[in-house]
Amino acid sequence: MKNGTIRVGLLAYGAIGHEHNLAVQNTEGLELLAVCDTNPQRIEAALELAPKATAFGDATEMLNSGLLDLVVISTPPNSHYEWAKESLSRGIHVVLEKPMALTADQCDELISIAADKNLMLVVYQNRRFDDDFVTMREIVRSGEIGDVYHYDSFVGGYSRPCDYWHSNAEVSGGAIFDWGSHFFDQILNIIPDDVAHVSGQNHKRVWTHATNADHAHVTVTFTNGKQATFVHSDLAAARKPKFYVLGTEGAIIGDWDPAGEPAVADLPAILTVHHVDGTSRIATLQPLEPHEFHRSIVEFINNGTPMEVNALQSRNVVAIMQAAEQSAMQNALPVTPSLRRS
Repeated sequence: MKNGTIRVGLLAYGAIGHEHNLAVQNTEGLELLAVCDTNPQRIEAALELAPKATAFGDATEMLNSGLLDLVVISTPPNSHYEWAKESLSRGIHVVLEKPMALTADQCDELISIAADKNLMLVVYQNRRFDDDFVTMREIVRSGEIGDVYHYDSFVGGYSRPCDYWHSNAEVSGGAIFDWGSHFFDQILNIIPDDVAHVSGQNHKRVWTHATNADHAHVTVTFTNGKQATFVHSDLAAARKPKFYVLGTEGAIIGDWDPAGEPAVADLPAILTVHHVDGTSRIATLQPLEPHEFHRSIVEFINNGTPMEVNALQSRNVVAIMQAAEQSAMQNALPVTPSLRRS
């Protein structure tokens, strides 16, 4: 690092790489020095924002260049473990796209390497910073709806899945991993209690061109009896609310924005808080400052300030999803995930 500025490289440059590029350009203490992609058009798009960055077509060459303090890995999920390990072994801090890896054992190995080398390893759990989730979490923490004991989350609709790697279970980890990486992180952030077991079910009924499940349903049961569900569906002709949260003194429903077709998942939910006396209110969204995650990277590396997201949390999300997939292979029989507290 030079004068406290963290030199950043982007490994793979798609839509999420562009998001990171924008954040780096607008975060004091970060500077984009390198970008790697096998597609020249994507390199060109990256350089429009960062014209002084060095372009690479080979990831190993970029990691060996000596230009980087930090690499943001946005490759498909089945390569996250490999590229994170290669980066950490070279003394480079790592930001991973979600999921961290496809098994908890792989996550544990990466966490161990990062700790041994005193390096940052963190997953960009960007949905933790969504306006609707941040607002809903503050309502829960305020005690307005009492103690949360039931939490439903849903994403999807009725549509043909894409032909890209997101629909390939071998690459993405499957339907549970694809969106579950976001929603289980949110669940565990709202309900931080110990997990008793997980049950999952995958349905393959219509979309034969893809290997991901057409419809996935997961239930997380906590040791104190609380429950949370996650559904990702490409077979839902009628959508459930994005959030349906019950507390001992009220409830929150997060409805999909009707103006959101076809990209409804990219818009914040409309949050209605219901009280036990029959009254309700629409919650005003309370967004965080833009690029909060990237600012926290600078604070962590330069000053050791703890981040909102940490590697152990993302590792436990992977363990939950791994248990759900195992349960689905046993027709939803409960499986106890291998979770860690430290």
